[in-house]
Amino acid sequence: MKTKGKVSLVLGSGGARGYAHIGVIEELEKRGYEIVSISGASMGALIGGLYASGKLDTYKKWILGLDPLDVASLVDFSFNSSGLIKGDKVFDKIAEMIGKEQTFETLPIEFTAVATDVVRKKEVWFQSGNLLQALRASIAIPTIFTPVKINDMILTDGGILNPLPVAPTMSDISDLTIAVNLYADIPKPTIEISDAEKKQTNTFSQVFLELLEKFSPEKEELNMFDILDKTFDTMQNGLTRYRLGGYPPDILIEISKDVCNTYDFHKSLEVIEQGRIAAKHQLDAKGL
Repeated sequence: MKTKGKVSLVLGSGGARGYAHIGVIEELEKRGYEIVSISGASMGALIGGLYASGKLDTYKKWILGLDPLDVASLVDFSFNSSGLIKGDKVFDKIAEMIGKEQTFETLPIEFTAVATDVVRKKEVWFQSGNLLQALRASIAIPTIFTPVKINDMILTDGGILNPLPVAPTMSDISDLTIAVNLYADIPKPTIEISDAEKKQTNTFSQVFLELLEKFSPEKEELNMFDILDKTFDTMQNGLTRYRLGGYPPDILIEISKDVCNTYDFHKSLEVIEQGRIAAKHQLDAKGL
């Protein structure tokens, strides 16, 4: 297929909503666009790094093939006060896909992973060095995942300061800059999934609830994780609007914040499809 145009792609933070990025990427490829650079924060960095290293299809196949016991086995609770989950088991699997020694310099496309240095209170752009370490730093949601220490930096989730990092792509040579916002205040589109897929999602939901109850057994309407989720979402929403005002992309693909909650990683199939639908709608509206 003839290339329709070169795209700089910006993938926002949003926890499990980040699965929507997979659907967006697949829709862009289906239409013949060539992604020549990517910038991402948090889950956006993870999906972007996997794509840049040519392993996104492998990752998608893995997450769609997980059963509830697999999910439970990947949650390695930490006894460290800096975070509830170490994340080592998940990143051991990511390391199998992209390689422990993979560097930014060897990637076939330009890639930037954004993290936050909580010591200096500033964002950090990873564009060189070890890819796996950068991805691990970028997704370290405060209090949930343990932070990454590099030299005198303590690195956490990139979305804390920059949920939608358009700026790193501004000097890239491309025809379009497309950004994907995971915190849009728009209705969630209704999609149809099979009975088998609904059953799998419900089973995953039960496993996740049981895991979360170990750390938040209260039965209040809003437990600790709900409050953390809503607080982080509120902060991300405001920061995203602020960042877009300073660095507007050519095209903004909006994903409803209601497609799932931050920790709904068991809803991968549905959220991927939400990303595809949102991309299709916006690209059709622009005649692309």
